[in-house]
Amino acid sequence: ATAYYLASEHGITNIAVLEKGWLGGGNTGRNTTIIRSNYLYDESAGIYDRALKLWDGLSQELNYNVMYSARGVMMLAHNVHDVQVFKRHIHANRLNGIDNEWLTPEEAKAFCPPLNISKEARYPVMGAALQRRGGTARHDAVAWGYARGASARGVHIIQNCEVTGIKRAANGAVSGVETTRGFIGAKKVGVVAAGHSSV
Repeated sequence: ATAYYLASEHGITNIAVLEKGWLGGGNTGRNTTIIRSNYLYDESAGIYDRALKLWDGLSQELNYNVMYSARGVMMLAHNVHDVQVFKRHIHANRLNGIDNEWLTPEEAKAFCPPLNISKEARYPVMGAALQRRGGTARHDAVAWGYARGASARGVHIIQNCEVTGIKRAANGAVSGVETTRGFIGAKKVGVVAAGHSSV
């Protein structure tokens, strides 16, 4: 996505995306499919709400079906603590102009008919928080769509190329990256890897 937007929004195309394995085969493909913006803190809610709005036209922009479905995200409350936490989120979201609503068990069942709201259920439903604009997507498809879009704009996509180190010049400035396929010179390096990256 970073390479795509650098190319499409800023005209920067002298970019190489280096992927240790195959596109969408790492953390991106194992991510949850949930897309939502009903986060508690102002900063998180704001950035996720901006991102949520991008999903609406993403398949058309990339000309690639990312399988986005805005079917809503409902979070079930099973105890008093859940109820309190979810209502706190709802109030914080509304203060930020972000949709999120409280549902009674009956309203939750109306939204999701297979839901068991029996008081005898193993985890009784005491209510739910619902963000109707939330949804799901295939994250690996998103990675493929962004890669295809970036490549079409001149970005180099290099798979099966693990970065093993960042090379620096004598003055400490970055001069490139060492990879399993050789050295790649670069004046700037962006690390957009998952949290468990070793470099």
